[in-house]
Amino acid sequence: MTATEPVGAAPVAENVIAADAPQPAPGAPPPRTPLVARAAAELVGTAALVAIVVGSGIQATDLTDDVALQLLANSTATVFGLGVLIALLGPVSGAHFNPAVTLAEWWTARRGGAGVDARELAFYIPSQIVGAIAGAILADAMFGEPLATWSTHDRSAGNLLLGEVVATAGLILLIFGLARTDRLRFAPVAVASYIGAAYWFTSSTSFANPAVTIGRAFTDTFAGIAPASVPGFIAMQLVGAVVGLALVAVVFARPKG
Repeated sequence: MTATEPVGAAPVAENVIAADAPQPAPGAPPPRTPLVARAAAELVGTAALVAIVVGSGIQATDLTDDVALQLLANSTATVFGLGVLIALLGPVSGAHFNPAVTLAEWWTARRGGAGVDARELAFYIPSQIVGAIAGAILADAMFGEPLATWSTHDRSAGNLLLGEVVATAGLILLIFGLARTDRLRFAPVAVASYIGAAYWFTSSTSFANPAVTIGRAFTDTFAGIAPASVPGFIAMQLVGAVVGLALVAVVFARPKG
């Protein structure tokens, strides 16, 4: 605006432009963030999540030899970090950071519910996996650890696999239960709190995430998982996702009209 322009000119012009712009139909959903931006949010969010998990694990083992304190430090950092990431990136991509959640949403959408379509699925899952690997490498780099070293931490015991079914089923039940009851605004606190609790009440320390599982295979540190253990963990996480969706259908059954 120049000194010679009327004070009210600019707002009037803006109002005219706004009035001429295409308007959404009444009741139509708001425009979605571009898919590239959503995929980027999933990549960055998953990378940050794995960097938090791996980095806090390295820090904990550097500070103490007490395994209980190591797990406490690791879980506490994960709770706070995950909550922040969901609050920050949830409005962009939904803050899945997890192929199990994305697949569950895709399945829900196929059955007439809200969720991602096949094209979004094809962008989200690779972004999550690439992000998880990058996050593990970044954490190792920050603490001067060898980069992209396969983990030697075997996690193939049957009780650990059962723990992954339980952890993932509970996560899916929580997220989709919040959606069914229109309380997703509580997701940053609720999901982070659940993962923090599941660190302690599941035998596997609650990976509950195929992308994070793959990423953690690339670090031979406290949070790592041996590559040979990865397929079993991912298979049980997918089983857990199915169980979780079944529980949602039973516990949050929609009333028949």
